[in-house]
Amino acid sequence: MTSAPLFSLVTPVYAPPLDVLAETVASVLAQEHQDWEWILVDDCSPDPAVRDLLRDHAARDPRIVLVERETNGHIVQASNDGIERARGEFVVLLDHDDLLTPDALARNAEAIAAQPDVDYLYSDEDKVDDTGRHYDAFRKPDWSPERLRGQMYTSHLSVLRTSLVREVGGFREGYDGSQDHDLALRVTERARAIVHIPEILYHWRVVPGSAAADANAKPYAWIAGRQAVQDHVDRTGIDAEVEFGPHPGHYRLRRRLDPAVRVSLVIPTIGKSGMVWGATHVFVVEAVRSVLARTSHENLEIVVVHDPPTPDEVLVELRALAGDKLVLVPFTEPFNYSRKMNLGVLHATGDRLVLLNDDVSVRSDCWLEDLVAPLADPGVGMTGAKLYFSNGTIQHAGHSYDGGHYLHPYLGTPGDSPGHFGALVINREASGVTAACAAMRRDTYFEVGGFTETLPLNFNDVDLCYKVRHHGYRIVWVATSELFHFESRTRQRVVEAWEKTAAVARWGNPENDRFMPMPARPRQAGSTAGAGAKKGAAGGRRAGAGNGGPKGGRKAQRAGR
Repeated sequence: MTSAPLFSLVTPVYAPPLDVLAETVASVLAQEHQDWEWILVDDCSPDPAVRDLLRDHAARDPRIVLVERETNGHIVQASNDGIERARGEFVVLLDHDDLLTPDALARNAEAIAAQPDVDYLYSDEDKVDDTGRHYDAFRKPDWSPERLRGQMYTSHLSVLRTSLVREVGGFREGYDGSQDHDLALRVTERARAIVHIPEILYHWRVVPGSAAADANAKPYAWIAGRQAVQDHVDRTGIDAEVEFGPHPGHYRLRRRLDPAVRVSLVIPTIGKSGMVWGATHVFVVEAVRSVLARTSHENLEIVVVHDPPTPDEVLVELRALAGDKLVLVPFTEPFNYSRKMNLGVLHATGDRLVLLNDDVSVRSDCWLEDLVAPLADPGVGMTGAKLYFSNGTIQHAGHSYDGGHYLHPYLGTPGDSPGHFGALVINREASGVTAACAAMRRDTYFEVGGFTETLPLNFNDVDLCYKVRHHGYRIVWVATSELFHFESRTRQRVVEAWEKTAAVARWGNPENDRFMPMPARPRQAGSTAGAGAKKGAAGGRRAGAGNGGPKGGRKAQRAGR
């Protein structure tokens, strides 16, 4: 071996079962791509048979390099020993008891050739038990920095440019159990390009005592992971405190919303009433009441765009509730949700805009702060909330534009479900969010042109989300901003064929969602108006792709898959 290989596999080894280790070795030797070296670091395994097996393979294949530690230094020191010896352009992280697919390195080599400036690659994975059964496939999203803050989702198989790994200092002491999460955060902060390969290239073996078998097996890893994420937000200037999430390995960022930031809520209404939870509510009044009760942010205005049929007593009650925070904007034209919202934004004075249906009731404290604060990141152009039906099941968890449809994954899922790999409890990037509750910077709203008024009822928020992403911004779905959405009480289930045709003509037929691929077909998004948005009847609408879907659709399977 006279020239440096493309890949240096690095594997710390400590006391694995010999048959399991032999299968791992076999999976490496079976690689279709041959330009690799494998650095095996034995971390002073107590069974001499482990070193004998490693020595035997190193003697047979000059690509295998064995580093024998004299003392047990644990996973961080052993991994760093391997990185120090690596000659390859990219480091490939492989555990001593897991398996690579035969094409794992070949697929990564192809991706590197297609994008030479890539610094970090990751791919999909599944689990394999001791009978050889494969299960729990994790079809990962494309690069999702917000999700990586909430969960080490990139995980296996991680391939990192060696020079960058060394530049950031390799693995850090004190982060055992979450050392890979800490490294991924530091590498991706500096990476020029990050590539997701949407294929299962890694089989994570489930053995007793491993995190694959039991997320509670290594509680110290959860603690180390929270510190890793806190370090990351401190380094990158995100003003947030990192908390433990609802399940091991999950984290939540509690961002601080600057009190000086003025927030304008724009709510269309016709003042409609309806029965919810056994009582009659004026929807817009309940919405404003809950909005004010569940936020401590004072620099707030509430812009209510109302049609002529709105009862005077409703406007009087709104004034009594909101006082000088209330801005009333009459709308006298034929119903057009998009135009109505654009008019409300023109009357708003806030630097941040919250687009809100009138048929909602806030469920979580700090919903506004959690929804709006991520917009301090200039790369985030839009955020959306987690919405529930009145019975507590999921109504909105982000959009998926997939398989020729605009979809609502997780529709009707129990509200306490974590979702597939935590998708319902972790903030994450999404292709789109419903405008039943969404936030944008004012300048971004005008940059993308606001709502398209040629889509007066349906798919206008799908179109808005496409425009936001077309301008290079990310859309973040916020799991901790929670509201009830009573759209089933107020909407008219009517979708015209021309509406979807218009969206497809503008943006193309949606094929593979970047953030939530969905072989199963949930109910379509972008279908009807909510909060009495039907012509001449109301103001809120079932945001073009976000307030539910047409009759006859069905809910998504786990994780939209």
